[in-house]
Amino acid sequence: MIWRIIAAGKPALEFARIGIDEYLRRLQGLGKAEVHFVKPGPRLHERMLELSEGTFRILLDERGRQFSSRAFAAEVQELQNRAVSKCSLLVGASDGWDGETRKRADLLWSLGPQTLQHELALLVALEQVYRAATILAGMPYHRD
Repeated sequence: MIWRIIAAGKPALEFARIGIDEYLRRLQGLGKAEVHFVKPGPRLHERMLELSEGTFRILLDERGRQFSSRAFAAEVQELQNRAVSKCSLLVGASDGWDGETRKRADLLWSLGPQTLQHELALLVALEQVYRAATILAGMPYHRD
């Protein structure tokens, strides 16, 4: 699976930047991951949709489905079974998604009922993408 990570703005929090870099590095060993940080502004959602064109779009959204780690891995496996080879993970700015962008998503994913700062949400989501990849590869990273 090729992951295209598209996020609003470059991370300003040092710990988030370090963690994001770490999980992107780890993902390289299990497939391909690329990241695009889009400058916030009036056309933010439009630019993010353009970058994710032709991929399966997952938007982090408070209205989305919540998954256990194993359930998320099963969802990724199902995508692979359907011959989906490119998946985009979109992490918006603090004001969330507009209705049109939400409609163009293939999956809305909620990390839980709490609200997370968007850089922290990106870090947590990347860890879960990595965890799913290790589960599917049969690696011992995840423990039940």
